[in-house]
Amino acid sequence: MSPVRDDATQVRLPDFAAGWPAGASGATTAMSDLVVPPEEAQDREIDETGRQTRRALRRARRRREREEAAEWRYRQRLARANRDDSVPHRGSHAPGGGRVATLDPPTMWRATTVQACGLWPFISGSGAPMTGVPLGRHLSTGATVCGDPLNWFTRARYISNPSLFMLGMPGLGKSTLINRMVIGLAAQGVVPLVLGDLKPDYADTVRALGGQVISIARGIGGLNILDPGAMGAAAAKIGGQAGQALAAETHGRILNMVAALLTIVRGAPISDHEQSVLSACLRHLRERTPNGRTFRLPDLLRVLEEGPPRVRQVTLDRGQESRYRDAVDPLHRSLLGILDGPLGDTFASETSTKIDPDATAVCIDISRIGEADSQLTAAAMLAAWSDGLGTVAAAHALADAGLAPRRWFFTILDELWRPLRAASGIVDRIDALTRLNRTLGLADAKITHTLKDAEALGTEADKAKARGFVERAGMVVCAGLPRAEMEELGRVVGLSRREIELVSSWSSPPGWAQDGGHEEPPGRGRFLIKVGGRPGIPIRVVITDAERHLHDTNTRWIADGEADRVMAERAAVMRAVTAGDLPDPADPPLWRGSGWHGLERYQ
Repeated sequence: MSPVRDDATQVRLPDFAAGWPAGASGATTAMSDLVVPPEEAQDREIDETGRQTRRALRRARRRREREEAAEWRYRQRLARANRDDSVPHRGSHAPGGGRVATLDPPTMWRATTVQACGLWPFISGSGAPMTGVPLGRHLSTGATVCGDPLNWFTRARYISNPSLFMLGMPGLGKSTLINRMVIGLAAQGVVPLVLGDLKPDYADTVRALGGQVISIARGIGGLNILDPGAMGAAAAKIGGQAGQALAAETHGRILNMVAALLTIVRGAPISDHEQSVLSACLRHLRERTPNGRTFRLPDLLRVLEEGPPRVRQVTLDRGQESRYRDAVDPLHRSLLGILDGPLGDTFASETSTKIDPDATAVCIDISRIGEADSQLTAAAMLAAWSDGLGTVAAAHALADAGLAPRRWFFTILDELWRPLRAASGIVDRIDALTRLNRTLGLADAKITHTLKDAEALGTEADKAKARGFVERAGMVVCAGLPRAEMEELGRVVGLSRREIELVSSWSSPPGWAQDGGHEEPPGRGRFLIKVGGRPGIPIRVVITDAERHLHDTNTRWIADGEADRVMAERAAVMRAVTAGDLPDPADPPLWRGSGWHGLERYQ
């Protein structure tokens, strides 16, 4: 409703209650009992006249008192911080006081209680396994992770079979991790045996440990497969019934080795009749050879030519020369193929260097055999394993007789795909080793790239045996692998989805370096340790400069100008380790930035 104007231009407001009778709204209304308090009791802010209420004045006074108290406390804190005997750990609050907002985490050092006994009490651990060789730190917790197949079998009882199987793409540090186990186990008195170093990856480490390195190749070193070696010496030393049993085992080992060489030359196994002929020839040679002397393959060939009665009896010649020749001629031709063929220079002569049963470590280096010479590689691998395992058997026989202390052994078979493809006899020998290593008193580590390496074997039986290596392994260690390979491995080992994704991410290539420097692959030095159905343990390995110089698989990619310097540094490290003197931590470049001094230091 619009206001009404009169003639005097005065505004006249309408009367909204006009026409309503009195008392129409009732006896009382909502406003009837309203009591307005006095002005001084009302809670009001500054009114139109600029005055304040007493309550507002009290609030303002209390607020000023709180602000003055906070200012006083701040000035007192500044005064205490500026005193020389009281400086905050993050610096003074005053200008120029050097205050930092974020503190860098301190460097973590780990040592034994003997080395750091003055720092007691220690903080509690995070539950990571601490039995065995220090391997690295846990990727999630940063705790030290220790382990190896021998200690986890004998001391911790984590596994029921002292064996390790490792898979991973090339260049991610598989042999580096095994090299650390070699060093740690050698310090515990275990004897590492590298029976066929193909690159070589472990020869320099074995030399630095004071061990024995034996080279096998044409014109460099040979191996007499008919030499009884350490087993023959142990059998003569033990004597009695135990010595005779060991001598019989030595005879069987030599017979199997000759049969394996003939299988490599022929490309097919020999018959049972030919094995009987070989056994008779070997017994005849052993009886005719004086003590302290050995016989060789030419001597075996000469026995076949002569045909003594003991050998003729096995051939069922019935006194007819023609029947004897028909029975031994195929074997005769195969032995001639060994002597006059590609294997003769290596296996027809005396053993150039015999394995020392008392050595701290042994490495049989076959890296000088060409990769294309598959026959010689297979024969050298078989001979090395036969001789090495014979030494292990001799050591245990002497210990059982009380003539020598008990020793444990750790065998390494790196680049497993090469010997598996070289000859079927190696698959059977490795298969027997994985089943009997508990009774043989040795732990083993087998390293290859993927499970598909077994698919290249010739027969289905060999493929099944090779796949069984992973299933029977007590420890399975995975470096970076493609996702498809991890899915297949998960069906054998039992990997979770998270573990498959983690290991698959480690197989990615390095990024593009913008400054021309070296980019590390994201998975280098990272491993996942699986034991049965337990959750995997992801670790990161940090190597020392001493390990880096002793174990470098890229030596042939070093430029000419750097080769001399690298070789000089490696020789200096080897001399220091052999002498038992560790380099000075302040002396570059041998030890600066190292990751394992004493026990281990993580960066």
